[in-house]
Formats: sequence, C-alpha cells, structure tokens
Amino acid sequence: MRARTRMPGWLAAVVGTVVLIAAWWLFSATVFTPAEGTDYTPVPSPWVVLTTLVSDGPAAYWSVFGVTVREAAIGYAWGNGIALLLAASVLLLPRLEPIVMQIAVVSYCLPVVAVGGIAIVTLGGAKQPGDASSTAIFLAALAVFFTTVVGAVLGFTAADRASLDVVRVYGGSRFTQLRKVRLIAALPSILNALQIAVPSAFLGAVLGEYMGAIDRGVGITLIRLQGNLDSTRVWVVFLLCALIALAGYALVGLLSRLVAPWVSGRSTGGRR
Repeated sequence: MRARTRMPGWLAAVVGTVVLIAAWWLFSATVFTPAEGTDYTPVPSPWVVLTTLVSDGPAAYWSVFGVTVREAAIGYAWGNGIALLLAASVLLLPRLEPIVMQIAVVSYCLPVVAVGGIAIVTLGGAKQPGDASSTAIFLAALAVFFTTVVGAVLGFTAADRASLDVVRVYGGSRFTQLRKVRLIAALPSILNALQIAVPSAFLGAVLGEYMGAIDRGVGITLIRLQGNLDSTRVWVVFLLCALIALAGYALVGLLSRLVAPWVSGRSTGGRR
C-alpha cells in the first residue's frame, strides 16, 4: 500500500485562508446584504474591507495597535515568566505541585469580565495619554499563565528516568537535574506553550482595554467604531488583529526552531 502523503503546513494554511475568505464573501453577499433604503451591513465584503484599509493607510492604525501590542508584550513576559518559575519550583519542591496546578486551574476558570472589573478598580488603566493600561497588561499575563504552567510542568516531568538517575548517581542535585535533563526534555512543551500564548496575550490586552481608562488602543477603538455603526472599520481592525496575532505566533514558532531544531523534527547536523 502506498503511504499517505501529509499536506504541507503552508498549503493547509493557504487552503484554510481561501475557504474562510470565500465563506466571508458568500455571507456578505447573501445573508448580510444591506436592508432596503440603507447601505449599512454588519458584514461588509472582503473587497470593501481591503479598500477601506488601503484608503485609510497603515499610519491611521499604527498608534492604535502600538499601545495594544506593547501591553500584550509586557503581559506575555510577566505571565510566562511567573508560570515558568512556578513550574520549576514544583521540581525543586514536589509538594508544591498540587498548589501550583490549582492556582493555574483557578486562573483559567475565573470569568474575565469579573476579573477585569476588579483589575480596573485596583490597578487602573493608563497613567498618561498613550501609555499602556495596567489592567490590559494584567489580563494579558493572566491569559497566558495557565497554558504555560501546564505545558512546563508536563514537560519537566517527562524527562527520561535513566538520565535523571545518572545525574543523581554522580552527586547531582535536583537543580542540576533541572538544568541538565529536565529543561532539555521540557523544551518542546514549553516552546509550544509560548507559541500558543502569543494570540492569548493579544486577546487579553484587547479585553483589558474594553474596561476603559485608556485613550487609545484596539479595545477602545472598537468601542468607538461600534458606537458609530462603522462596521467596515470594525472589520478592518479585526483583520489587523488576526494578522498581528498570526505574525506573533509565526515569529515565536520560527524562534523555537532556531533555539531547538529537534522540536520540529530537524537535525542540527548535516544531511545524511
């Protein structure tokens, strides 16, 4: 029997994009056509959205997205940093594992709207016009915490037992095991978690901006556009959000391949 050939990742992405755009165009042309006597539609066609983006120019949206990207990046760093520290502490002090995992689960189950409401009261928003919102940074960090904790803990505990025994026989401590064995074994899980965390951090930052106390950003811009019934530019912002999240996801994936080529099944040596 001939082995089945798997579709390349890039081809799957192209096919998926074409299908989504076709479905978008079909719904805009059939289900969401403007009512009689008005040109308003909640789902404009892809061509209308693209022409609006080109006519507005990227400069019109840079100040909006610059703040949100900065919030997402800061929250990404804080959330993943704390998650990795807690995951590493589980190996040094195994009794902490139930506590750390419960904290991760609780952080995942908390309703974002309620947490955001508390955060905007306690942390506040932007201190100065154009500054990042503290609430948006907090929600971005919260959005990535669970995935990274679980991925890191599972990766650390997946280390080869024989390698751990070798380190132990030669007098190595738990920290030595963590540094020389567990960290290498956990890299695939950690890198995958960090890659998934990129869109989550961006989404958390946008939700944080919806809580207010900020003068610019994706969230507050969407509120204004929705209030003006400017559905075309709402879709422009949505499209840019998707592109930025995908670009961040791809960038972390590329860095992962450079840091740990074996994660993607490639060898660091030459071809055989």
